[in-house]
Amino acid sequence: MKNVSIVIPIYNEGGVIGDVIEEIRKHGDFSIFIIDDGSSDNTKNQVAQHNVYYLRHVINRGKGAAVKTGVMAAHRSGADVVVTMDGDGQHDPADIDTLIEPILSEGYDVVLGSRMLNHEGMPLLKVIANKIGNVITWIFYGIYVSDSQSGFRAYSEYAAGIIDTRADKYEYDSKVIREIKRNKLKFKEVPVHVRYTKYSMTKPQKQGFINGLKTLVRIIWDKLV
Repeated sequence: MKNVSIVIPIYNEGGVIGDVIEEIRKHGDFSIFIIDDGSSDNTKNQVAQHNVYYLRHVINRGKGAAVKTGVMAAHRSGADVVVTMDGDGQHDPADIDTLIEPILSEGYDVVLGSRMLNHEGMPLLKVIANKIGNVITWIFYGIYVSDSQSGFRAYSEYAAGIIDTRADKYEYDSKVIREIKRNKLKFKEVPVHVRYTKYSMTKPQKQGFINGLKTLVRIIWDKLV
């Protein structure tokens, strides 16, 4: 049996994180790492009711920083595969097996969960924004993928230890694509399901238009300096 760790970055997800953890438990015996990025709600108390690893940033540093903390912790704990997913309930834990199988049986280093391989039910604006993000990622990093902004991904032990994005915000997901090319990692895309709820669509910290512009600026700045 392989040690599969699930890394979940969260910020003020106290209302849903318990349900997310319980749903993951129904799909496998995974080590779960919750990375609390400086939440100010009851997130800590909710997580404490479950048998998971809990790490907390004292201040809110950004999604990328939380993911990096979680991946590093899971890798150092001896994980053979590290899966990253969101903590708002959008990602379906039933897709975890789909993500890890190419690593376990086919030798891939990174598996990218793609909403765009089957984007039925995905809001049109998100589809358009995603395609724009894909083109930008391709221009700057040289690899075209169908969903460069997806946070539902799996990494082999080797990939988890070598990827170094140096990104703390939402540009983390795009810079993973850069790391795939820079380190010549073998990668694959697989379709994943996303569940859009009123809660997940109205979160102030989600990757919306403004955050998308900020991400673009950071990517461009990174290439200039």
